[in-house]
Amino acid sequence: MVSILGISAFYHDSAACLVVDGEIVAAAQEERFSRIKHDHSFPLNAARYCLSEANLTAEKLDYVGFYDKPLLKFDRLLETYLDYAPSGFSSFLNALPLWMKEKLWMPDLIRTELAKADGEEDERAAKKKGKKFEWKLLFGDHHESHAASAFYPSPFKEAAILTIDGVGEWATSSIGVGKGNEITLLKELRFPDSLGLLYSAFTYYTGFKVNSGEYKVMGLAPYGQPKYVSVIKDKLLEIREDGSLKMNHEYFSYSQGLRMTNGAFDKLFGGPPRKPESQVTQKEMDLARSIQVITEEVMLKMTSYVHQETGMKKLCMAGGVALNCVANGQILREVPFEDIWIQPAAGDAGGALGIALAVWHRYLAKPRVSPEQAGSWQSARAPRSNGLAAYADGMKGSYLGPRHTEDEIEKFLKARQLPYKKYSRKELPGVVADLLAAGKIIGLHQGRMEFGPRALGGRSIIGDPRSPEMQAAMNLKIKYRESFRPFAPSVLREQVADWFDLNADSPYMLLVADVAEAQRRKMTAAEEALWGIDKLNVKRSEIPAVTHVDYSARIQTVRHETNPLYWEIIEAFRQKTGCPVIVNTSFNVRGEPIVCTPEDSYRCFMRTEMDFLVLETCVLDKKVQPKFEDSKDWQKQFRLD
Repeated sequence: MVSILGISAFYHDSAACLVVDGEIVAAAQEERFSRIKHDHSFPLNAARYCLSEANLTAEKLDYVGFYDKPLLKFDRLLETYLDYAPSGFSSFLNALPLWMKEKLWMPDLIRTELAKADGEEDERAAKKKGKKFEWKLLFGDHHESHAASAFYPSPFKEAAILTIDGVGEWATSSIGVGKGNEITLLKELRFPDSLGLLYSAFTYYTGFKVNSGEYKVMGLAPYGQPKYVSVIKDKLLEIREDGSLKMNHEYFSYSQGLRMTNGAFDKLFGGPPRKPESQVTQKEMDLARSIQVITEEVMLKMTSYVHQETGMKKLCMAGGVALNCVANGQILREVPFEDIWIQPAAGDAGGALGIALAVWHRYLAKPRVSPEQAGSWQSARAPRSNGLAAYADGMKGSYLGPRHTEDEIEKFLKARQLPYKKYSRKELPGVVADLLAAGKIIGLHQGRMEFGPRALGGRSIIGDPRSPEMQAAMNLKIKYRESFRPFAPSVLREQVADWFDLNADSPYMLLVADVAEAQRRKMTAAEEALWGIDKLNVKRSEIPAVTHVDYSARIQTVRHETNPLYWEIIEAFRQKTGCPVIVNTSFNVRGEPIVCTPEDSYRCFMRTEMDFLVLETCVLDKKVQPKFEDSKDWQKQFRLD
């Protein structure tokens, strides 16, 4: 047995992943355990969990992989500051202590932290007890880790690979090819030219948090008009036919400063950045729409170029920009790949998974048999049939985190003397469907926790999409977040083409498509004339709670093979209402990581206006719960994202 622990850490979204004999056994982000969103610290808790899933100790590991090369990253940092000297000196002084304390001493730090995973103070203390940490430590290139996370778990025997993010060591985007167990990167775009950093610059300027609020910009875009596209193209960047960028760095300060943009950028767009938490205006909506249009153009050109250069029929994607599901939907529709597959943990967290698989397949040269070869995969573009073949990839639905047994859950509930009703596994879907049809909002905690930023029915808040009030209620009373933000539908895979302009698997909520014409509601002339945020409360389809203002939806298709209970809940709702769609949003409040444990779920349930909580087969009614005494002011505990 060969065990490999992959680690990503120290920038944002730290994570750990355990691979045993080529199989992904467990993966989780540190934030789920520490309860600090986007936690960048060493993923000690996540590593402990992963090891426990395989009944391993850190001492028994064979290999540990780190997802990038800190020395190369420091080389880029140092060279960049020298290039911009003296303007970047204060930023350099800010960064240097952390590098000198931690990042340049990564091997020692990893050994010390993994000794803690075995309950020791450090490696020296462990050795005194006779423990030996003889595993080999390997470092991967940042974009190679992304590429490995994209290709190796994919269904494909061979595929083109595209990675796009802010920046790794030097690369900001890369293209390559995966065949069998080998990955070859062919070209890269290098810092400071970066589509990810360009999008983050607009995230910052529109008043949202970098490395967290980019999805808000994407959600805000349909409210605006693309009025700044020409300005962006004329002043900020050149977009080449292959999708590569040449940015005008007179307008940006991320290379040498502590801000993304500068005074020249402010002047170009008519004022300083929006202050966080201030009112979002039409200007921010138009800026969001404009940068989204630019991003889609660049990603379409990149993927078209990759298709042309590699001659591959399939495409795999990773990197933080690959979470832009609006652009992904366009790629699926417009670029002549037969299929695309996107790593569900596409950001830095997925790098832990990528390096672990890269050690197995590249360093150890172990063979890879894809689901495509094994015959357990069906093309996303295959003709629709009632007997859909099983869709398979190496991610196991991305359900790679902890799960809690019914005994553990009942022990927790009884210890707290919390009233609940237990149902049989057969009864439960119908019970939940009845509650949804009655307009109740439900916290659902079942099965293994998801790996990546999306809740996929394991740690989800669910509701009735037919309700015109559901979006506002969930945003303002449950999530405590901005009213403009859309919710995603979970839909039975067998029924997706009846409700959306999509007949493909989208198990990880990474593709956007329009609501089908047959499900739309014809709007009045007055409704059509509405502008910006005034569009929000117009009922535009049979499922208004998951229909964005441009008729789009970020779709999760659900198969019985991947998540039986979640599929059965939606099927029971379909049988009761005729609608095979439910609202799915992550089980958390704004600024909080997605819940992990039953205690996390109960706490979030009681802090919000959810009506019911489902913990496996135990159902809790808010109305009969004892008064909740919160030990913390949670609205101050979580930093707003």
